[in-house]
Amino acid sequence: QVHLVESGGGSVQGGGSLRLSCAFSTYTYSRFYMYMGWFRQSPGKEREGVARINSDGSTTYADSVKGRFTISQDNAKNTLYLQMNSLKPEDTAMYYCAASFSARSGFDLRVRDFNYWGQGTQVTVSS
Repeated sequence: QVHLVESGGGSVQGGGSLRLSCAFSTYTYSRFYMYMGWFRQSPGKEREGVARINSDGSTTYADSVKGRFTISQDNAKNTLYLQMNSLKPEDTAMYYCAASFSARSGFDLRVRDFNYWGQGTQVTVSS
């Protein structure tokens, strides 16, 4: 079981930066097998994967955000982050934090691979 709460969304001009946070809570022993990710969804579009971090610290990114976004995790603070730089209007979406469990590291960004979801935080980028 995982509880996730996102924060940090807002409005920014193109080229600007935002950092999203996701506070999580779960059983201590579960962290060793937990992987987490960020997804986003715009009106009328399907939810898409943005970035993922495995329990061993390995990461993967969607091509559209590589070199601009960075996912990180601070287990001491029970917080997942998404640092977003060089934001573009097409990054506008509701951003969701997600988590699940596996003994193996993976690199897929599929919605169906994540069982626990936060409520989302809105990011709006103006041109």
